[in-house]
Amino acid sequence: MENNSRNKISAGSWDLNKWLFGGYDKDIITTIYGPAGCGKTNFCMLVAASQAKKGNKVLFIDTEGGFSVERFKQLIGEEDWKKALENVLLLKPTNFEEQWEAFGQLLKELKTNSFSVIIVDGMTMLYRLLIAESKEDKKKVDEINSRLARQMRMLAEIARKRNIPVIATNQVYYEFLSEEELMAGKEKTANMVGGDIMKYWSKCIIEIKNNRGKRTAVLKKHRSLPEKEFIFEIFNEGIRKKGWL
Repeated sequence: MENNSRNKISAGSWDLNKWLFGGYDKDIITTIYGPAGCGKTNFCMLVAASQAKKGNKVLFIDTEGGFSVERFKQLIGEEDWKKALENVLLLKPTNFEEQWEAFGQLLKELKTNSFSVIIVDGMTMLYRLLIAESKEDKKKVDEINSRLARQMRMLAEIARKRNIPVIATNQVYYEFLSEEELMAGKEKTANMVGGDIMKYWSKCIIEIKNNRGKRTAVLKKHRSLPEKEFIFEIFNEGIRKKGWL
């Protein structure tokens, strides 16, 4: 399914585009969150490969080392992947300070380059590590939260003013359950790292669940679509609805 709307960008998958009624909205931040290994990076790689193959510029901030040239090659194909890879500007910060610097570089690049999508794979990974190191210092924690909020605000303004879609991924943490609650069969709830900061600036939120290999995307927040689910599988050429032949 190819997206012809000016307000959408293809997710890189026919089934995903159908589920999202055309793809990702251009003028907002879409946040995809879930536990490790659920498939978040594949969503990022898919949209990056789709745009790069069309000759469009992609800015990809990779905080977790998840960008794989081999996976990119699978998605693009043996003949065209090298040319497509030239359209991807890859930034790889290794701590939260470097992530802040990457956002400064992003602003510089926007002055001379036209990007079709901005991807931040692991928006809160380095933030989470720094919060853990600084948890005894409330003033420092407040400053770290302020920096995350400023980064999200920057991305939201870029998306809105320049009509560039922003795709971000996020980690989760689980609420503590008492032994009585566990015995009663209550399930742990996955909460986004960054909490209200991430929820406020993200106008589309997708949760990815992986229950013993059964992957499900849940549309938790959207400006025009209801909450709904998409059971999918990952294969060499991308992502498809589970059961697609």
